[in-house]
Amino acid sequence: MKIGITCYPTYGGSGVVATELGLELAQRGHEIHFITYAQPIRLTGPHPNIHYHEVEVSRYPLFDYPPYDLALATRMAEVAELYDLDLLHVHYAIPHSVSAMLARQMLAAGPKRRKLPFVTTLHGTDITLVGQDRSYLPITRYSIEQSDGVTAISQYLRERTLREFDIKNNIQVIYNFVNCDVYVRDEGAAQRRLEYAPNGERILVHLSNFRPVKRITDAVEVFDRVRKKIPAKLLLIGDGPDRSRAEWLAVQKGIHNDVHFLGKQDQVHEKLSLADVLLLPSELESFGLAALEAMACKVVPIATNVGGIPEMIENGVSGYLADVGDVDTMARYAVELLSDDALLAKTAKAARAVAQSRFCTSKIIPVYEDFYRRVLERSAERS
Repeated sequence: MKIGITCYPTYGGSGVVATELGLELAQRGHEIHFITYAQPIRLTGPHPNIHYHEVEVSRYPLFDYPPYDLALATRMAEVAELYDLDLLHVHYAIPHSVSAMLARQMLAAGPKRRKLPFVTTLHGTDITLVGQDRSYLPITRYSIEQSDGVTAISQYLRERTLREFDIKNNIQVIYNFVNCDVYVRDEGAAQRRLEYAPNGERILVHLSNFRPVKRITDAVEVFDRVRKKIPAKLLLIGDGPDRSRAEWLAVQKGIHNDVHFLGKQDQVHEKLSLADVLLLPSELESFGLAALEAMACKVVPIATNVGGIPEMIENGVSGYLADVGDVDTMARYAVELLSDDALLAKTAKAARAVAQSRFCTSKIIPVYEDFYRRVLERSAERS
């Protein structure tokens, strides 16, 4: 198949999943065309089956805000026609599904009367935040309903979309995934651990885009409590608007020398596999990709019991769940784990087993392929 993929090319989960999906599909012989305003951050190195098409937005004095969605629609239509794409797969309803809908209409009305079905994958914020802004709700609903196929990354997100948007489409749950051959515990990483924990301290990690919903200061609060009981270090991977708050809190707590801000990392698995425990204290996660990536690396997740996280983590078996803001309970779980080597190893093994049995690329990518084929078959039947 020849598939066009559009996503936000940043460090957010939707962009990571979309890019990894394209890479995996290309490995399986499909021709993938990324159509975005910048090259996706995980799209590194050449691949014979992957092509990148930049969306350029012209700036005119008439526009206070350049119309990216229109430029994107035009580029989608151009790429589809030039490279004879079979379908578009857009990640995030706003504005990507709107642009795909316009591209489909332009091609259908063009001289070749070409059909271009598109699939929309809902990732969370497009529904839980953007879509609930009343000014965006009607167009979000309409673009979802106009999609030839719709997927959601968790049962939680599917149910919330159907309930709050009164969507008539069938929405299929296709979970996020992880490459279990790449995200694996590096058992030879003992030497690299010394860079952050020279005296054999335990290592906790947090991975996010540091937006307020991620509650990164809660991760610092949890670590402060753990450190009072166990020698430990905290690795913070990522960057974003709440970084300065976390830095100030670490200084105020007097723990800044034990908190390492690593910034954005391209090879996340290399840093994750150094850690013992992942802290994910988010206000909401429609799935929780960081937790899955950690689980694949045998890093035990301690997360909040919200959104789609319970669909992945079984409390007390493959990780631990706590209420939002309950830093005391999260710290208690961490201390229990880090004080008991046998319990830590057992839970880490269970976490890895969940990733392997349910969320590896070998399980999820064929589901996407089948979904694409059904969309194309339905589109052909309607023509």
